[in-house]
Amino acid sequence: MTDSDDTASGAPGPADGGSPFLDVRDLKVHFPTDDGLVKSVDGLSFTLEKGKTLGIVGESGSGKSVTSLAVMGLHRASRRQRAKVRMSGEIRLDGQELIGADPDEVRRLRGRRMAMIFQDPLSALHPYYTVGKQIVEAYRVHHDVDKKTARKRAIEMLDRVGIPQPDKRVDDHPHQFSGGMRQRAMIAMALVNNPELLIADEPTTALDVTVQAQILDLIRDLQKEFGSAVIVITHDLGVVAELADDLLVMYGGRCVERGPADKIFSAPQHPYTWGLLGSMPRIDRDHTDRLIPVKGSPPSLINVPSGCAFNPRCPYADVPKDDLTRTVRPDLTEATTGHFSACHMAPAERKRIWTEEIAPKL
Repeated sequence: MTDSDDTASGAPGPADGGSPFLDVRDLKVHFPTDDGLVKSVDGLSFTLEKGKTLGIVGESGSGKSVTSLAVMGLHRASRRQRAKVRMSGEIRLDGQELIGADPDEVRRLRGRRMAMIFQDPLSALHPYYTVGKQIVEAYRVHHDVDKKTARKRAIEMLDRVGIPQPDKRVDDHPHQFSGGMRQRAMIAMALVNNPELLIADEPTTALDVTVQAQILDLIRDLQKEFGSAVIVITHDLGVVAELADDLLVMYGGRCVERGPADKIFSAPQHPYTWGLLGSMPRIDRDHTDRLIPVKGSPPSLINVPSGCAFNPRCPYADVPKDDLTRTVRPDLTEATTGHFSACHMAPAERKRIWTEEIAPKL
C-alpha cells in the first residue's frame, strides 16, 4: 500500500512494478448542506493489491464508510444525490477510472468485479423477498443463466459460507435468519460473482464475540479461496488485528497513519492511534484494569480544527514548538520503512513517548 503523497519519498509500489489493483489518489467527497460544506473525505490516498487485506479504522464520522461508498460508486446512485455530492480525485480499479466513468459502466462493475458487505444486513436485505431469490438476482444480473442454474449457485454459496441446510434455508426470508446467519447470507451475495475487490463495512457490528470470530475467519478463508483484494472498515482495531496486512487510520476525513499492521500494533506513530489502542479490550489485561478512552469528541467535518485535526484532544499538542500543531496541517511522513504518520512531533520523540509513557499502560 502506498500513498500518492509518498511516491516522491520512495514509498514502494506494487511488487511486480505494475499498477496496483485499486489505486485511490487524493479522494475528496464533500456534501453541501445548509450548515456548511461537510468534508467527509478530504484528500485520501491508498493502494491495494489482490490477495491483500487493508484495514481502515477510526471513530464514527471519520470518513471510513463514505470512502467505501465512493469506491463502489454508490454516492452517484441517484440524480438527487449527484446534485449534492462533490467528488474529486481518482479511483482506479485495475487501471479503470471510476469517478468519471459512466454510471452504467460502474453499475456493471459493481457485483461482478467489486462487491460490498454492508454494516446492517437486515437493512441491506429486502424483507419481502427470500434470501435465495436475492442471491439469484445478484447472480443473473451478471450471468446469462436460467433460474434453476442460478438457484443452484445460490445454494452452493450459502453452503460455502457455513449456513446449515442451505437447500432449505435458501427459501427463508431475512427475518428468519439470526444476525450471524444474515451476515453470512450477505457475504454469500457479495461473493456470488467472484469479485476481485470485497469491501466489508463494519462486518461484525452487533454480533456477539463468538460469531464475530467466525465471520472474520470466514472472510479470511474466502479471500484465500478467491484471491480477492479486501478492505475491512471498522472502529475496532481488535477486528483487524490478525486479518489485515496493512492499516490506514482515519481522523477528520484524512489519513493520520498508515503502514504494515504489525508495525502499527507494535510501534504506532500517531497519538490518535495510541488512543485507539488504549481503548481496545485485551484478554491479557487484568479484568480490574479500566480501558483508556480517547478524551473529547470527534471533530465536526464542517468546521475541522486548523492545524492537526486531532489537536483539541491530543495530550501532546504542546510538544512541537511554535504552536505548529494548531496552525499547520501535518503531512504524512515516513517514520520507518513503509510506515507513515501525520504528526508534527519528531519520530524520536514519538518513539520515546510510546516506549516510556504509553506502551507500559497498555
